Amino acid sequence: MKDNILLTLLVIIAPLSLMSVGGGQAILPEVHRQIVLNLGLVTETQFVTDFTISKMAPGPTSLMISLMGWQAAGWQGMVVATIAIFAPSSILLLLMARIWSRHSGAAWQKAVESGLAPIAAGLILASTLTIARALGGGWLAAFVSLVVTVVMMATRINPLWMIAAGAGLFMLTELV
Repeated sequence: MKDNILLTLLVIIAPLSLMSVGGGQAILPEVHRQIVLNLGLVTETQFVTDFTISKMAPGPTSLMISLMGWQAAGWQGMVVATIAIFAPSSILLLLMARIWSRHSGAAWQKAVESGLAPIAAGLILASTLTIARALGGGWLAAFVSLVVTVVMMATRINPLWMIAAGAGLFMLTELV
């Protein structure tokens, strides 16, 4: 049984590694769909907890995949998930770095960079929405997220003030 879970983790995660344009956060919606919703290897609560831990720990968000592998199949699942998320994209990066440096300044490079930027932004936005839905904060959380986004884009205010204000608002709503 565990062998099937390990193979399943490998088959699901390895291709996603190649799609992680913009970082590990870009593939979270598909990871959520496959591992939480379709297969039930990790619960919604575990998914959110793993995301939180991966954001608090030093290193990439992709470490979340390692945590989910561990929860799905123990230490072997963690090893398989970690290799599956990092190996394919690392190998591709090494190959592309050689090609990229050989053709430095070529028109196709500028086109690729221009095309990947909105794709990465869209994938990151999709992952943000997935996490927001998984947290289930309701209309207040959506409103706070929108206000914080606008304020952060329009000003140079320290993000810690936004975190404090959001925490204060949610604490206030719990007291009322």
